[in-house]
Amino acid sequence: MDRHIRTVDDVLRLLDGLFAPDADRWSERGASWWDGFYADRSKPVPFFVAKPDENLGSYLDRGLIQAGGRALDLGCGPGRNAVHLAAHGFEVDAVDLSPAAVDWARERCRDEGVEATFHCGDAFALAGKELAGPYDLVYDSGCFHHLPPHRRVSYLALLDQVLAPGGHFALTCFAAGEMGSELSDADFYREARLHGGLAYTDESLRGIFSDLTEVELRRMRDEPQGSASFGERFLWTALFRRDMT
Repeated sequence: MDRHIRTVDDVLRLLDGLFAPDADRWSERGASWWDGFYADRSKPVPFFVAKPDENLGSYLDRGLIQAGGRALDLGCGPGRNAVHLAAHGFEVDAVDLSPAAVDWARERCRDEGVEATFHCGDAFALAGKELAGPYDLVYDSGCFHHLPPHRRVSYLALLDQVLAPGGHFALTCFAAGEMGSELSDADFYREARLHGGLAYTDESLRGIFSDLTEVELRRMRDEPQGSASFGERFLWTALFRRDMT
């Protein structure tokens, strides 16, 4: 008999194991899948471009977040937002599961003459260690929607651990009706797959992050090919603030 469950972490790992191994995009066993995804840099993948998210630029331009301070880029991929943050004076930690993505991100930093610290691994395991915080900004462009429902618990715990009082959390994720699966949370476990990522409504995001104060929640603006920013309408952009107390 297998009777080893005694902690929340034990439950989370058990739920991880209910998904087919090749469906995992959120733990270290999914790193090889992401390495394959990033292997061909010439693929016409929208977020392979060396441009920051339009909402990130907008937050800085409008003073919704202040340049400088410490920033954590979750699921940094090829580093386009980490580069932008570093160029605006942030001390940047960036993390991704994929060694191929991290290598590409480091190259982009060197090419742009900026500095950021990149970590390869599971952000949940690294929180409070290599990703020590407190961070004035936690930025996530496309990581959250690849998590299974139970890992929202881990995600909120990470924010609680590393986000500074008064700090900001910014997110882009799949918008329901545009991109991502709209199955119920329970059905993902019945099918043992995430079908490319989870779609969210604005109200579901408000509910999940209800311990934070909403600053702005809107659809990402479409950006033309010649723009200096990345923008696709199938994404939500959200900015929240942690209260000082």
